[in-house]
Amino acid sequence: MSAPVIFSTHPLHPSVTDALTALGDYRVASAPTPDAISEQSAGARVIVVRAPIPEDVVAREDGLQAMVRHGAGLDMIPVAAATGRGILVANVPGVNAVTVAEHAIWSAMALLRRYPRVDKDLRLHGWTEARAHSDHGRELSGKTIGIVGMGNVGTAVSRIARHGFGMSVLYHTRRPDAVEEGIAAMSLDALLAQSDVVVLCCPLTAETKGLIHAGRIAKMKPGAILINVARGPVVVEKALVEALCDGRLGGAAIDVFDRQPLPHSHALLGLPNVILTPHMAGITEESMLRMGEGVVSEVERILRGQLPKNLVNPDAVDLYRQRFGA
Repeated sequence: MSAPVIFSTHPLHPSVTDALTALGDYRVASAPTPDAISEQSAGARVIVVRAPIPEDVVAREDGLQAMVRHGAGLDMIPVAAATGRGILVANVPGVNAVTVAEHAIWSAMALLRRYPRVDKDLRLHGWTEARAHSDHGRELSGKTIGIVGMGNVGTAVSRIARHGFGMSVLYHTRRPDAVEEGIAAMSLDALLAQSDVVVLCCPLTAETKGLIHAGRIAKMKPGAILINVARGPVVVEKALVEALCDGRLGGAAIDVFDRQPLPHSHALLGLPNVILTPHMAGITEESMLRMGEGVVSEVERILRGQLPKNLVNPDAVDLYRQRFGA
């Protein structure tokens, strides 16, 4: 019997690559584009997901048993279509939570101390002009942070903010049972009105798409900082740009966007009070290894005929077992 094809949309950590190669015929897309993924995933038993999977792959691949997300978010996978075909979907939740949380806290500190403008002015205009920003810098310690979404990332942000910087923590979440004592649940509007820093950590769903619109931004404290490490469509980008331009917001750190890659003409690129990163808040050498190790564990289970530990579509199991006898 030929080795099972394990297809990845991206190159992975070297030790993860070695482990997956030992499990089967490991292949990597030549580029993380829909065309390359669609064409080169032919014959895959398992797909490791770090880029959007076209639905035609799900419809076409009769031997596809599972898609394993290299991370937590599921918006790159057509889960409903996979379930309808009896294809398992798994993810690796929580392993990069501290990575994203560190990014959020670092971004807040940099914006409060006007780092983007200080760095630019020091390089272009010299010491005196850059140093003038220092009189307007603000400290993170003692401020109020509002966290929207208290899953693994939100919980990690809360822990660092509260115990590392003595911040008051407010939260808005669907999972109040997961929240430690001593922090306050709020309606979203109340959280926005009281927070110096707002961190978006929620998943992208029908309910959260467009959650932060012009009306909600208007409720935020003047000069507040907005950090989005959730998904781009959670924020209405046009409203965000307007609030940054008119000074309503003190700054924003945006890691995720409506369109990715970010177009070169995007209005955010021209603003001095933003930190923009290319969807990398959860990516470090350490987190890549942890996520990859989680993927290897799930792929091993699937190829042994077991269900993945972090199965996200249990409704697919009956049809999956009919198809593969697992």
